[in-house]
Amino acid sequence: MLTTNDVIIIGGQVIDPDKPELGIVKKDIGIRNGVFVPAHQLDTSTTTVINAENHYVSPGFIDLHVHVFNEHAKISIDADRVGITQGVTTIVDAGSSGFDVFDAFRDHVIRNHKTEVLAFLNIAKKGLTRNLSELADPEDLMNIEEAQEIFMNEKSLVGIKARMSRSVTKDQDVKPLVHARKLADKLGVPIMVHIGNPPPYLPDIFPLLKKGDIVTHAFHGKEHGILNEHHLLIPEALEALKRGVLFDIGHGSDSFNYQTMRYFKKQYCYNFTSSTDAYDKNIQKPVGSLMTTMSKLLELGFSLPFVVQSVTSRSRKALNLKEQGTFQYGTRADVTLFDVKQNPTSFFDSNGNELLCHQVITPFMTIRSGRAVYQL
Repeated sequence: MLTTNDVIIIGGQVIDPDKPELGIVKKDIGIRNGVFVPAHQLDTSTTTVINAENHYVSPGFIDLHVHVFNEHAKISIDADRVGITQGVTTIVDAGSSGFDVFDAFRDHVIRNHKTEVLAFLNIAKKGLTRNLSELADPEDLMNIEEAQEIFMNEKSLVGIKARMSRSVTKDQDVKPLVHARKLADKLGVPIMVHIGNPPPYLPDIFPLLKKGDIVTHAFHGKEHGILNEHHLLIPEALEALKRGVLFDIGHGSDSFNYQTMRYFKKQYCYNFTSSTDAYDKNIQKPVGSLMTTMSKLLELGFSLPFVVQSVTSRSRKALNLKEQGTFQYGTRADVTLFDVKQNPTSFFDSNGNELLCHQVITPFMTIRSGRAVYQL
């Protein structure tokens, strides 16, 4: 734990995601009373000094897609296990809870962990607490009055979640997403859409999405994905990107494929966010952690600043956050200190394909609100 209200992080290799033109620079980061301030304002004789020499320093990482409704949802993991202990200061639960069970999620998860927990609310009122076919019965969906009530009172909610795959929607096809579109438009929040095995098919899903919506599991290796037989984006996916729909990795057990990402990188320059879809059954293999996913991207040829942006500034903008993923003065001082080790390690994608990663990103220290420190 930090012992003073003033903290200065010195000598680190700083990646400021809001200033990509600077690249990686050596500079000091100042914190006073839990927020970022210019480092020169601090008196080192009365300040807690953190020596970040030979370490990288970034705003706190954000994992846009996890499942942390532990002991309640069908898939889940402890929030701090994938959060603060892994260099991730903010995590976003992606639809584990719904309207009927959000009180339990708030009390059990949000209020009981060091990691900041935000949430996409499932349009199914029970979320994932009853089964994993939560959108099969239209009677189970949240209505507009319920949606308006909960979003008015719950500041931790960042949008709504709709899982669009055959096992979830059954014979409802794309109908639940049509309902989600109406809710999102009324609330003025984004939809996070899970894509998987059809139906519904992507040509029916993408036209329903608007600027600011998020497609998670975008780079899976299943049939009927974002790429056609020529490894080019299907027209509906390309049009969605052009109008401001955001693609997210959402690695998970079955939803990230190296070759899909290679083809996308070779042909297109659209940004995306990185997330894990972490829960207990995939955390060891193939997911590992958010930094494991970032290491895979590094080996696939993305630059370190680009990869850091995918878990900081892009996630902040996607969720319309003010305090997270930035070094802006006056914002909450969440910081991730990490290393990039020359330690060749084999990591697998969701389809069992092996990739030898020559550089591995590992956590060193996590700072939350300028005070709580977790050192690895």
